[in-house]
Amino acid sequence: MYLHVGNNTIIRKDSIIGIFDLDNSTVSVRTREFLANAEKSGIVVNVSAELPKSFVVCREKSGFKIYICQLSPVTLIKRASQINLNQAELSGKS
Repeated sequence: MYLHVGNNTIIRKDSIIGIFDLDNSTVSVRTREFLANAEKSGIVVNVSAELPKSFVVCREKSGFKIYICQLSPVTLIKRASQINLNQAELSGKS
């Protein structure tokens, strides 16, 4: 299944390692360093046309990719949960 993270960008749900609140998580120096190093490495994709609210860390064949999103982490988690509910309904497990 796929998760829409904004600006016509979708990611495979099974590749998601974590969904993080940008404001809360960047309080930590280590998180800021992680994101700065990821940007220098070219693995950050900004899918936000507005003020970013979250970032999603994904595992891919070539390594990792980080998506900077304008959607809140709560919205992304609800979308991911809705995908699980819809999948269960389709398979008759609801």
